[in-house]
Amino acid sequence: VVHEDLRLFLETHLPSKKKKVLLGVGDPKIGAAIQEELGYNCQTGGVIAEILRGVRLHFHNLVKGLTDLSACKAQLGLGHSYSRAKVKFNVNRVDNMIIQSISLLDQLDKDINTFSMRVREWYGYHFPELVKIINDNATYCRLAQFIGNRRDLNEEKLEKLEELTMDGAKAKAILDASRSSMGMDISAIDLINIESFSSRVVSLSEYRQSLHTYLRSKMSQVAPSLSALIGEAVGARLIAHAGSLTNLAKYPASTVQILGAEKALFRALKTRGNTPKYGLIFHSTFIGRAAAKNKGRISRYLANKCSIASRIDCFSEVPTSVFGEKLREQVEERLSFYETGEIPRKNLDVMKEAMVQAEEAAAEIARKLEKQEKKRLKKEKKRLAALALASSENSSSTQEEAEETVEKPKKKKKQKPQEVPQENGMEDHPSISVSKPKKKKSFSKEELVSSDLEEAAGSVTLPKKKKSSPKEEPVVSDAEEAGNKSVSKKKRKFSSKEETVSSGPEEAAGIKSSSKKKKKFHKAPQED
Repeated sequence: VVHEDLRLFLETHLPSKKKKVLLGVGDPKIGAAIQEELGYNCQTGGVIAEILRGVRLHFHNLVKGLTDLSACKAQLGLGHSYSRAKVKFNVNRVDNMIIQSISLLDQLDKDINTFSMRVREWYGYHFPELVKIINDNATYCRLAQFIGNRRDLNEEKLEKLEELTMDGAKAKAILDASRSSMGMDISAIDLINIESFSSRVVSLSEYRQSLHTYLRSKMSQVAPSLSALIGEAVGARLIAHAGSLTNLAKYPASTVQILGAEKALFRALKTRGNTPKYGLIFHSTFIGRAAAKNKGRISRYLANKCSIASRIDCFSEVPTSVFGEKLREQVEERLSFYETGEIPRKNLDVMKEAMVQAEEAAAEIARKLEKQEKKRLKKEKKRLAALALASSENSSSTQEEAEETVEKPKKKKKQKPQEVPQENGMEDHPSISVSKPKKKKSFSKEELVSSDLEEAAGSVTLPKKKKSSPKEEPVVSDAEEAGNKSVSKKKRKFSSKEETVSSGPEEAAGIKSSSKKKKKFHKAPQED
């Protein structure tokens, strides 16, 4: 009971002479455990409760650095850890699934019964003799789905009928009844609806069987002793009615005996009549086998054993069905004692045998768990080795790719300097350096050609250009503007008469604007 931290705390802060120390403890059980294990004299109750109340009240003053925020955080953490410890459970021993499964199983039984009666009434209009031959609901629905129209039933389908009915005589009776049936004819669309509904009922019955198998496996994991004693279905109903296996284990045997008969119990208490003798445990086979005068006695004895089995299942670390089997043997012996008078074995002897067998079963389960753990560890090692190998391969492949990517740019750098100098000697801007001189050469050639042509033409061509309107001047090309400039300069130098021939100030303004454009055009390449 005494935790290691508490032991270390007490040994550190209390003096070594234990006889002189009187330790005040709030919980009597913890005080007894401390006194037993450590030897300190402990006192509980009386003044100790008042001292502890004062310590709680002035705790923030006694402990330095404790604020309300840190105290709230500590309380929140304590609450979370306490709740986590209460909620913590083993996944393989969850009784919630049993409660839901048995509830669904009961609901499926009701639904399958209702739907089967509907199929019987619906298909009975066409083949009424089949109801008297087949009693099982699922088998009737399968036959209704297989036969369809009774007029199509012949000797070829007899083998399939035997497979469905599991009886050759019934299959032969169905075939004979179909030939002389008094049922009415039915349309194809009605047959389609009947067959589809029958298939739904058949699927529900198949799911009910699989759910029952699941419930049996779950009960063998959660409550093996209870299921071995009273059966899976009745044990699951007891757990569902109690709310959980823990609640069922806390109930006394008298409550387990009448569990499920609460209405009859309160009615008897209200009317002051006889209380019920049994509740859900009435569905077990033991009470049905007992005589009428012994039903109450065997139900009381069975409730006692069910209470013991539920407690064993709830609080045992390794669940096993050994105790349930031994308890079942005891109920059988008590039943035979009521009938024949044979004296049963003592409970002490039976429990000793059960303890020995339970230890053997626990050792066997432990060996199986060890084998499973070893297999799991081997698989985990193999998986980790495979992951390590894959990671090493990936790292090597990435290194190779990185080396290839490093080598490729070196080859490209060797090829580029061979191509670039052939086109142009400039390295930084090869396109600009090539295009500029070409443009300069072309424009200079055009200017020279235009000036030569203008000189050869003389002053005869000038008046024609002066007669052109000022609106057409913006359309003039750069070469013509250069020619006009050269002609105007020659006119100013060599002939003063031609200056008087100009037709007004507008043409002079046009020539000046053209000369300004030429200056701008010649300045632009120099700026570049």
